[in-house]
Amino acid sequence: MSAQTAMIAIFCLVVSTGAQAERFGIKVLTSKGEPIEHAVAALIPKDSTTIPPLIPSEPAVLDQIDRQFKPYVLAIQAGQRVSFPNSDSIKHHVYSFSDPKTFELRLYKDKIPEPLEFETPGIVALGCNIHDWMIGYIYVAESPWFGISAADGEIGIDLPAGEYRLKVWHPLMQEIDLQREQDVTIGAALQQEWMLKAPLHSPNFGGLADEFDDY
Repeated sequence: MSAQTAMIAIFCLVVSTGAQAERFGIKVLTSKGEPIEHAVAALIPKDSTTIPPLIPSEPAVLDQIDRQFKPYVLAIQAGQRVSFPNSDSIKHHVYSFSDPKTFELRLYKDKIPEPLEFETPGIVALGCNIHDWMIGYIYVAESPWFGISAADGEIGIDLPAGEYRLKVWHPLMQEIDLQREQDVTIGAALQQEWMLKAPLHSPNFGGLADEFDDY
């Protein structure tokens, strides 16, 4: 199930329980005012009882296409599973040394490994042991209310009215922006811009060919 589908399911739950759903919009911008793609916005309720115990039963999908992770950034809820198909004609060896989830999926192509569960919130950086330029990220959110920015930098999230902490993350953000949080009242502030204080780091994906091209 995609993040968008999960948000729709959560929206239906909110409506069915009688809570008022609101649409919160945020536009993520660089320090120069340019839109940022692949940024994650997550809203964590100050009252933990607001979080419904709903975790999508279908795994999210992080594919491997043209020797790249697709999507580059995947956002899921803590407790959700992720499937790692390989749509390339060559083998990949997916791994992560990140604290929230350390794992290794050894060389494979046609047979999809069993989906992995990501229980702990945090950032999981992914790599391929064969193709060094392959870099991807899984943002494991504390709550069901999150979204990823499109090319225009915009994110829309449906959630109940209330008090929340807003976090914004991108893999190329500098520390000054990674530490930022903001209190948000859903039902009052429904649209805002989030401009970074520092420029994004330069991406480093390396080359797209090496001696392991046939694997």
